[in-house]
Amino acid sequence: MTPATASDASTLARDFDLRHLSPAFYADPYPVYHALRTHEPVKRMPDGSLFLTRFRDVQAVYRDPKTFSSDKTVEFKPKYGDSPLYTHHTTSLVFNDPPRHTRVRKLIAGALTARAIAAMEPGLIRLVDGLLDAAAVRGRIDLIGEFASAIPVEIIGNLLDVPHAEREPLRDWSLAILGALEPSLTDAQLERGSRAVSEFVEYLRDLVGQRRREPGDPQHDVLTRLIQGEAGGEQLSEAELLQNCIFILNAGHETTTNLIGNGLVTLTDWPEQRAALLREPSLIESAIEECLRFESSNQLGNRMATVDTEIGGVAVARGTPVTLCIGAANRDPEQFAEPDRFDIHRDPNRHLAFGFGIHQCAGLSLARLEARIAIGRFVQRFPAYRLDGEPTRGGRVRFRGFAVVPVELEPSSAG
Repeated sequence: MTPATASDASTLARDFDLRHLSPAFYADPYPVYHALRTHEPVKRMPDGSLFLTRFRDVQAVYRDPKTFSSDKTVEFKPKYGDSPLYTHHTTSLVFNDPPRHTRVRKLIAGALTARAIAAMEPGLIRLVDGLLDAAAVRGRIDLIGEFASAIPVEIIGNLLDVPHAEREPLRDWSLAILGALEPSLTDAQLERGSRAVSEFVEYLRDLVGQRRREPGDPQHDVLTRLIQGEAGGEQLSEAELLQNCIFILNAGHETTTNLIGNGLVTLTDWPEQRAALLREPSLIESAIEECLRFESSNQLGNRMATVDTEIGGVAVARGTPVTLCIGAANRDPEQFAEPDRFDIHRDPNRHLAFGFGIHQCAGLSLARLEARIAIGRFVQRFPAYRLDGEPTRGGRVRFRGFAVVPVELEPSSAG
């Protein structure tokens, strides 16, 4: 894409409205992010909320959870009403402040220790290799439906010990619930998301009942850990338990699917970087960090100002909703040299793809492991893979990824 002229960029920034986005923005939001960062880095939206695109501003908000609250009980009421979606999103870990947030996070993190995650690696390698074996027979693959999405569903299903035969609805439920977090919501999306929460809760009630009767090992089974709570400590309420099980399945699912899909597609766009990874497979860890920075799976975060304050020199009134644009912060030239260049050697690479501070993603080590095994083994197994037609975007602004990516695995020499 040719660089926008200064007047074009100024117009892009002036006209930007998160609730009314063009198809071009969904395909490539980065020119708009660059324009906003240059001309209106603390952008006032028509609805009175603020949209932040500079790394330093986004990080400053993350650093101050007292001034900028994650609690969504007020903000989500007009959007969701008294729907099951409202109950879910205002009870789950990510949209809460301490002490509730601290209590639930501690229980989840206790089952995601370095040791527990390392123990998952052999099973993850078997899963990925099985998917690659099946793809090799076909000679082609949909990177999303037949690879990237299958991995987190299995891993998180294992964490909660969901029986294999019962995992099929998980992806659709997750997509429906997370899809309802988009800035603009249709009645159909609201209805679909609420139905997914209701069906999910119904399913989990049975699963929780079984686990209460027959507990698993709390060192590895997150559901048992959540049911039992901390020894001698407070128990989660039934609603907290059910909604945070949904959160765990959702949080670990679409973002990791997008990380794997985005990473493999980006490597096709930057052939010299793919060649470097093939020459030096040990670069996979820094390659994953660059995939996270360059095409962040989760592009947006939200906070609410709890007091009158300021961001980047702009006065912010108490009660103002603030959108943190992670995707823009991770392309900020103040923080990253040549930010629009994909460079798997990039160091340092202190991106915000997993957030920052007390709300940093609790499952970041698990997501990194899944991406490292999935992308690393895919590239080594099929070094000549190439896109077979245009990928289909997922149609989301918050969760950036693809819905379908057709790939030919071993192109013929004539191809």
